[in-house]
Amino acid sequence: MFRQFIFALSAGLVLIAGCQTQSNPKKAAAKVSAETIEPSKDMQAILDAHASLNPKPLSKLSAEEARKQPSMADAVKKYKQDMKMPTTPPGDVNTRNMTVKANGVEVPVRIYTPKDGADKKPVILYIHGGGWVLATIDTYDASARALAKGVDAVVVATEYRKAPEHKFPAAHNDNFGVFKWLQGSPAELKSADTTRIAVVGESAGGNMAAAICLMAQDSNVEQPIHQVLIYPVTSTDTNSPSYQQNANAKPLDKAGMEWFFDKTIANAKDRENVYLALLKADTQRLSKVADATIVTAAIDPLRSDGAMYADKLRQAGANVEYRNYDGVTHEFFGMADVVDQAASAQKFVIARLKEAFAKSHK
Repeated sequence: MFRQFIFALSAGLVLIAGCQTQSNPKKAAAKVSAETIEPSKDMQAILDAHASLNPKPLSKLSAEEARKQPSMADAVKKYKQDMKMPTTPPGDVNTRNMTVKANGVEVPVRIYTPKDGADKKPVILYIHGGGWVLATIDTYDASARALAKGVDAVVVATEYRKAPEHKFPAAHNDNFGVFKWLQGSPAELKSADTTRIAVVGESAGGNMAAAICLMAQDSNVEQPIHQVLIYPVTSTDTNSPSYQQNANAKPLDKAGMEWFFDKTIANAKDRENVYLALLKADTQRLSKVADATIVTAAIDPLRSDGAMYADKLRQAGANVEYRNYDGVTHEFFGMADVVDQAASAQKFVIARLKEAFAKSHK
């Protein structure tokens, strides 16, 4: 019981940005639970830009209405326009759209390829967030571009099916299908080294990136080289320390996550499915998945999800690097142009991916 108590407390940590787990998690957890976490100045500027676009609470909207709401990517664009900064993507990455036949379903993907660098580039399967309901490849374009350029990799971003039209496990199956397609060395990626594939996901995409590792194990499919989980959903329980502390956070709050689960999950049995509720995976299963890099944000209901999953993977023997970034919110990762902590998080993730690909080079 004492071990479980300490484990629960550790999930509520706010770590110093760029640092690993605190040496005294009990003391750190007590400190953070008594304090309000303030956004950094640059993060607050983006939150203000988002608020100026008049977003409505998800809990009051239908899925169709919610898809028309301004995103944090829209807020970054507005902020850049206000500051007279360029808003068009840099021209150092080529993109092309195509459709992949995955598990009998046509899944649109966008392929990001750096214009220079290595000929046989490794591959990153990138899965965007949006609670399985919202957002598109365009919404998370900045993250995919940063990874392609920074790692010098071919990034394949998926436009998986969305709930509530397609409830769980439709999106999971789409992404796993694209992963298996990549492993088949498709002719469309003949210039890439498809023997070296990593999976990266943000939020719900982080959940699906982690689930790919479990699905690969269950299907006797080769594991990815590495998994990067950025503020991942790892549980369907919305009562963790960070859910309580950040119940009213922006842009993601507790009510918003409950809305996502309601739109995505068809029944109580699915809510307990290990591909959604990753923390239910036992140590034996987790001992066989890819090594991981996990990033969380201090002002985010999902912070504890990422921290607890990092702990479970470590207990299973995986090589895990976990960093929580102070002063930032959910969705911060793609904001490197305007948020310092996002630039730091991208640098960390890029370094970890480069290291994983270098070790796996054949």
